Order: sequence, then C-alpha cells, then structure tokens
Amino acid sequence: MYPYRFSIIVPTFNRLDEIRELLESLEKQTLGKDAFEVLVVDDGSTDDTAAYVAEKLKQGRLNLRFLSQDHQGPGPARNLGMENAQGEYYLFIDSDCIAHEGWLKAYHAALTEKVAGFGGPDRVREDFSPLQKAIDYSMTSFLTTGGIRGSSKKKISKYYPRSFNMGVHADVVKKIGGFGSLRHGQDIEFTHRVRKEGKVIKVMDAVVYHKRRTSLKRFFKQVYNWGVARINLYKIDKGMLEFIHFFPFVATVFVFAFLIALCLWPAYLWPFAFAALALLILMALHGVVKYKDIRVLPYIPLVVPIQILGYGLGFGGALIRRVIFGGKETTGFVKHYYQ
Repeated sequence: MYPYRFSIIVPTFNRLDEIRELLESLEKQTLGKDAFEVLVVDDGSTDDTAAYVAEKLKQGRLNLRFLSQDHQGPGPARNLGMENAQGEYYLFIDSDCIAHEGWLKAYHAALTEKVAGFGGPDRVREDFSPLQKAIDYSMTSFLTTGGIRGSSKKKISKYYPRSFNMGVHADVVKKIGGFGSLRHGQDIEFTHRVRKEGKVIKVMDAVVYHKRRTSLKRFFKQVYNWGVARINLYKIDKGMLEFIHFFPFVATVFVFAFLIALCLWPAYLWPFAFAALALLILMALHGVVKYKDIRVLPYIPLVVPIQILGYGLGFGGALIRRVIFGGKETTGFVKHYYQ
C-alpha cells in the first residue's frame, strides 16, 4: 500500500522565483493534499532555494520534502527523487511550470485502472510574455509541430509524454530503472521504455502552464539540442526515429537551397518567397486570435522559422556525424542546462 497517490518530483537549479510560483500552484490543487507529496530536488543551487523550501516546510501546507545533490543535471535529480518517493505514481513537472488548480484531480480521475505512464499538455497563461506565447504557438500548433509532439488533439506520431508534465507507475520504475545518461532527450528515451511495459495515456485536462525559454537565442539552442537528441535516441533504439521526424530537416535543406536559387534566379522565385512570407503572416494572425494578444504578431514569424531551422540543423549535423560517418554521441549546446 502506498502512502500517497502521487509523488511530484521537481528538479531545480537556481530558479527560486519559479519554485515560488510552482509550489504556490501546488498549494491550490483541488485534490486533497493527503493524496500527494512534493519532492523538490535541488541540483546544487547557489541562490536561496533551500531557505525558501525550509520556510515552506514550516508552514505545512504541503507534504513537502527537500533533497539536494551536486550539479549533475535534471535526469539524476529526477532519479534521486524517485529513489525517495513514496507514491503509487511518480509525477514530474519542471520548475518553470505552473500547475493548473485541477491538474492533479484530472490525473486522479483519469487513472481508473493501472497504467504504465501518462502525460498532459502544456499551455500559456494570459499574463505570459508575447515571446512565450509565440514559442507556445510554434511548439503546440498543428500548423507547425504540435501534431508531432502530441501537443494538439490531433496526432500524427506516437505519443511520448515529456518531463515537464508526465507520470509513471512506481512498479514500472522498479522494473526498468530511471532516467538514462543522455544529455538531451532523456524523457523520450525513458518514456520509450515505459511504453514497452504497458499503456501510456494522455489526459488533456491535466494542464500545466509552461514558461519555456525567455529569449530567441535560448530557444534556438533548445530546439537545436532536440534535433541532435533525436539521432542519439535512434542510435539507442531505432524505434525512436519515425519518418515524420525528418520533416524539419528536409524543410531546412529546402530553405537553404531556395535561398541560393533565389539569388541566382530572383525573377522566377520571388513570388514563392512572398507566398512563404504570407504563410508566416497568416500564422501570426492566427496566433493573435488564439491568444487574444496583438503583441504576438511580430514574434511568430520569427519563432516558427527558428524552431524548424534550429531543429533541422541539429538533426542534420548529428545525422551526418553519427549515422553517415559513425561518430560518437554528440551533445549540442551544453552550457546553462536549466536556462
């Protein structure tokens, strides 16, 4: 018998402001606090995270525990959390997320039978910045990659819950172990093993609000790393690479080929360039309607190409190094992991 239904595991590193918002959102959950515990796993922060969590412990509003380790990354932090968790299901959420008040209750209601794993969507709140909304649009819209990631209701590839909002049964972890050593793509590799042990479901009402990256440069680095990670995942298990994952790379090759051709034969190809620009503007207008925020208008035409090209460049570079030339595992951008 498990003391808790859920063990919420939060890896963090120098994110005090975000931990504040996350823990406050967990205090507001409509599911009774006796049903879940919260484990904040600090990865060697140098800010006041430890002091803040200690104060929260005194308040007693949550079944809260604080664990710490030397700076090893979020994968080992999540593993440390699972080693100390007491819940039936381990539930992961990133420190840059805010849980909707019905987040846990939605999972509790959906888990009427034992499943191996589960996950839910990420969204933005009205008070998020226009850049964060533009990134959310690019990441979740079916017009871009939402259908690949499973962020939209429509789905054109296998569903892999991501570590910002995913859960796994404790018995499954005992059998398959924790997160692996990949620098990027750990959650996909972990979920791939979970999928082999049983059903993995998506609960659309279990929403978290994801702040994502706060600059275009950081966003580019993130999606570049995801492209690299997809090839590393393929080298572990070919089942983690689907035909659909080649699309951003193909689009990237096409863009560079088109730009070269445009310089050589501008009179013939300018109409196609204007058509591409018109499509981006239509996406931006769709984003304005979706978020009811005119401020996203100039950001979406920048963010969408950055996502596609960043992922495509990372994927293509790793494909050439690892698959064609048989090189070793690559890591992409490695500094400032949590940023």
